[in-house]
Amino acid sequence: MKRMSHIPVAALFAAGLAIASPAVAQDQKDESFQVGVASWYGQEFAGSITASGEPFRPGALTAAHPSLPLGTEVKVVNMENGREVVVRINDRGPFAGDRIIDLSEKAAKVLAMRDDGLAKVRVEPQQ
Repeated sequence: MKRMSHIPVAALFAAGLAIASPAVAQDQKDESFQVGVASWYGQEFAGSITASGEPFRPGALTAAHPSLPLGTEVKVVNMENGREVVVRINDRGPFAGDRIIDLSEKAAKVLAMRDDGLAKVRVEPQQ
């Protein structure tokens, strides 16, 4: 069997070859989290069936995420004002631009981002 040489990690970073998602990081407690842009969706989708099979309710504390398991609870912190909310992932998305989570209208109101439409957030799965 042929032996593969080891390339120092620093060399991979210097060459731009390290494979890592820039939106995912780890804090001192070794908890995974994401930082990126959140958006919200509301009344125009009320009653539509979500990926979990339940109807979308704009007044519920729910959200769409592209990859977290359905049913996962996440804390979302608006990094612009410090407000936070815990939502349950019940749908898939967002499907626009560089957004990492799509919140229900109620969650957007709690985070005081409803009027702006978008906010920089930290998304942290709860245990």
